[in-house]
Amino acid sequence: MVGEPVQRTFPDLDPDTFWDDNEYALGAYVDVPPSPALIDSVEAELGYRLPASYVTLMRSHNGGIPHNTCCPAPSRTTWAETHVAVDGIMGIGREKRYSLAGEAGSRFWIEEWGYPAIGVYFATCPSAGHDMIAFDYRDSGPDGEPRVVHVDQEWDYRITVLTPNFVSFVQAMQPESEYDDEV
Repeated sequence: MVGEPVQRTFPDLDPDTFWDDNEYALGAYVDVPPSPALIDSVEAELGYRLPASYVTLMRSHNGGIPHNTCCPAPSRTTWAETHVAVDGIMGIGREKRYSLAGEAGSRFWIEEWGYPAIGVYFATCPSAGHDMIAFDYRDSGPDGEPRVVHVDQEWDYRITVLTPNFVSFVQAMQPESEYDDEV
């Protein structure tokens, strides 16, 4: 069964309700499940082994916009006092604009916008490029388990650790309504 690996990796995640498959998400983010050959080629192109938990989720639903779009942050960002917002999670591929090796994929943010080359930029934020979410391989090396970080272009590319890994990142995601009263 396709959902079993996702349920083992993310026991509290309901893959049927995690994603918001609106028209924009389907056009810009969501792609067909990646083949092993595509995963290998994207990893080779980016120079990093993708986290197994991320690959598992992308095999189930390759990219998209989650319903819960906010992740708590340990300190203020240019976005908010207590959290960051996620516009979408890039899938493994090259075809969709927002896929890891697509037109606005990870290398684009490094090469065109000057983001630090710390790993793989895998999630966009609603600031139109002024902050991003990345797998940070600086401590783990290119084959290790990366941390998930927020990189804030507006504050000289300040890097804030959000979670120790991708599983924790997905588990930390909360609905925007949790922050409606934030000033």
